[in-house]
Amino acid sequence: MSTLAYDGGAMLGRQLRRIRNNPGLLILTQTMPITMLLFFGYVFGSALAMPGAQYRSFLVPGLLVATAANGLMTGMFQAAQDTHRGVMDRFRTLPMSRAAVPLGQATADLVVTAAGTVPFLLVGLAVGWRVEGSALEAMGALGLLLLFRFAMAWVGIFLGLLTRNEEAAGQLGGATFILPLLSNAYIPTDGLPDWLRTLAEWNPISAVTTALRDLFGNAPVPDGAAWPVAHPVVGSVAWCAVLIAVFAPLAVRRYAHGER
Repeated sequence: MSTLAYDGGAMLGRQLRRIRNNPGLLILTQTMPITMLLFFGYVFGSALAMPGAQYRSFLVPGLLVATAANGLMTGMFQAAQDTHRGVMDRFRTLPMSRAAVPLGQATADLVVTAAGTVPFLLVGLAVGWRVEGSALEAMGALGLLLLFRFAMAWVGIFLGLLTRNEEAAGQLGGATFILPLLSNAYIPTDGLPDWLRTLAEWNPISAVTTALRDLFGNAPVPDGAAWPVAHPVVGSVAWCAVLIAVFAPLAVRRYAHGER
């Protein structure tokens, strides 16, 4: 474990330096959620039944979770890039833990996400979003958000190691934009057709979004929803646990074996 911690810390530092040396991408990924909040909050808010300020309070948790789900795309592209350029092959020749490289990438992604959440929340406060729950519940919501981002990063790392190609990872990652659309991140699901509502509510994004809205006090848990949304905190933790339990070992195994 000490070897994993030391090697993982070294890989964490490497990933953070990599991000620092690419400020354009960092700025884009940090400002895009804010841009979406302003666009969706004022454009969609005027087209929905709920008033604009109420919709923006509804939207902020959804955008937080949609941004966390982008850990899949980020993890996939970075892992595929390192694999395609032979960086992973060089790492395998070093005497270090096989779990250190993917763990360092997932942890660095978590650190950057935590830092990027602060300006987004400040803009959310500026447009009318408020924390209506207790401070402890708000901290639990942020912890749940970061746990979900960590889980999605592991999914992305595995897929990136599997594709082994930057272009393929970029195209596949671009297709992940549909995941928040098939959820309750942007709109309530109670007006959807039954089959589509069921699909959306079994989307992990819906469970985590509902949990954040409940913990922040922005919206109640909807009636008659599927189990993960009807029990959002438990459902969210369960989804995260399943994703990490499945994809973290798969990512480590894929990294260790390379092309074999």
